[in-house]
Amino acid sequence: MKSIFKKRFLAGAAAFLCLFSCADLDKINTNPDGINTVSSQMLATKLILDITRTDISSTKGFMRHFMLDKYILWSEFAESPQYNDLGRVGFGTLPRLIDAAKMMEIAEASGIDESEKNSYLGLAHFIRAYNFFYLTIKVGDIPYSEALMGEDENHVKPKYDTQKEVFLGILDELEQADQLFANGSSFDGDIIYDGNPVQWRKMVNSFALQVLINLYKKEGDSDLQVKQRFSNIVAGKPIFESNDDNFSLVYSDVENQKYPFFKDGNQFTIYPVVSSVLIDKLKELNDYRLFYYAAPSSVKLEGGQTASDFDAYVGVDPAIEYSALSAIASSKDYSDINDRYKELPEGEPVYLLSNAQVQFILAEAAVRGWISGDAETYYSNGIKSAMRFVADNTPDDVAYHHGMPMDDSYIESYPETPEVKFASGMNEQIEQIITQKYLSTFLQSPENAFFENRRTGYPGFPINPATNENLPSDKLPVRWMYDSDEVRYNKENLDEAVNRQYNGVDDNNGIMWILQ
Repeated sequence: MKSIFKKRFLAGAAAFLCLFSCADLDKINTNPDGINTVSSQMLATKLILDITRTDISSTKGFMRHFMLDKYILWSEFAESPQYNDLGRVGFGTLPRLIDAAKMMEIAEASGIDESEKNSYLGLAHFIRAYNFFYLTIKVGDIPYSEALMGEDENHVKPKYDTQKEVFLGILDELEQADQLFANGSSFDGDIIYDGNPVQWRKMVNSFALQVLINLYKKEGDSDLQVKQRFSNIVAGKPIFESNDDNFSLVYSDVENQKYPFFKDGNQFTIYPVVSSVLIDKLKELNDYRLFYYAAPSSVKLEGGQTASDFDAYVGVDPAIEYSALSAIASSKDYSDINDRYKELPEGEPVYLLSNAQVQFILAEAAVRGWISGDAETYYSNGIKSAMRFVADNTPDDVAYHHGMPMDDSYIESYPETPEVKFASGMNEQIEQIITQKYLSTFLQSPENAFFENRRTGYPGFPINPATNENLPSDKLPVRWMYDSDEVRYNKENLDEAVNRQYNGVDDNNGIMWILQ
C-alpha cells in the first residue's frame, strides 16, 4: 500500500486479515479451519461496525464525546473535551474506505444477483459519504477526488479538494446510494436493518437532509442547489417516519454487545457529572426526561426532597474549574447519570441519526422556507418521537424514572405546554428547534450537539476564560487542526489548503467554508 495513509492502513489491514483468518497470501500458512476469502457480506459488517461500535466507543471513550457536547463533566481528571481542547483530528477514518472499495469490487465480480449487488454498491457509497462528511465538518478542505488512490495509481500525495467540492461529491454519492438501494434487494452482513434496502433508502435520504441543513448558509449557491435538493427528497423519497427507522446500534446482555457504559468491567462509572446546560433547561421546560437522564443529588434527598422533585436534581457548570468540580464531586451534591445507563446491560440503543432529529431538521427547513410543511407539526413530532424513544427503552421501574413516568398522555400534551409551545418569530423558532434537538440527544448521536451549537449558537455553551483551553480563551473553538501525519507526509498539498482557507494558520479558530 503506497499512500498517505500507508502506516495506518497496513496496521488496519493486518488486523483485518488476522480477524478473518485470511491466509490465502501464503499457501504454506493456510489455516484449514479458517476463512480464506473475504466476502462482501463480511466487509459490509465491518464497515457498519466501523461507523457504529468503533466510533461510538465504550466506557470513558464513550463519555468523551458528551463532554464536548456539554452534557457530561468528568470528575476523575480534567478532560480536554470538557475544556474545549480540540487539538488535531486523525485521518484514520479514511483507510476504512479501502474496504468499501473492496466490497464494491467483490460484489461486481461475485456473480450475485444484480439487485443484491446494487445494495452492496449503495452501502459503499453511503459509507464513503458518511465518513467524508464527518471529516470535512471537523477540519474543512480534505482529500476527496484523489483520496485512497495510492494502491492503484501510486498517487501518494493527494490534493485537497475545497469543502464545496467535497460536499458536492457527498451529495452525489448519497444520490447514487439512494438509486442503487431503490434497485436493490436484501443483502447479508447488515447488523442495523437486516439488509432491508427500503430501510437503507430511508437512512440515506434522511442523512442527506442532515448534510443539507449544515449547508443552510449556502442556500443561494447555484451548484449546490440546497433548497431544491432538500425539497425533492421530502417530496419524493422515503425518509424516517418513526423510531423504528433510527440508525442505531442495539445492545444486549451478551459479551461484547453490552451498552457502552454498562458497569461490568467499567471502572469509570463513578466519574460522570451531569451538566447544568442540560439539567437547567429540562427544569425550565418542566421536562420529565430529567428523571430518565439523571439521578437526584444525594444531598438534596437527605435534605428532605424526593427523587420526583425537579429541585432534587443539580447540574454543574461544564466550564467550572476542575478543582471546584472535584470538590462538588466529593460533596455528592450533584446529579449523576441515571442508573439505567450503568445497571442495564442492554442500556438503550445508541443512534447516529434518529427520527426525532429528522423531524427537527424538517422543522428548521420549514421555518427557513425550504419546504411547505408545517414547522410546528414537525417540531411537535420531533419532541414526541424523542420522548417515546426514551420511554420505550426504559423499564417502567421507579429506579429509572424516579416516579415520573412519561405515559402517552403526557407525551401527547407536552408540546402544547406554555414553556414549550412553538413561538411565532423565526429566531425564537430556530432556538426552540435546536434546543429540543439538544435535549433529545443526551448520550446519543456523538458530537452532533457540538456541531449544532457551532452552526446555530444554540443552546448557549458557557465560556470561562480561566478554564477554556482554546486560544483566545474567550471563544469556543470551531474546528480541529489537521492530522500531524499530513504535516509530515503531504505538507505541500496541506499548506496549499491551509493558505486557501485560513490565511496559512492551521488552528482551532479558522472559519471553514460552511460556516461563512
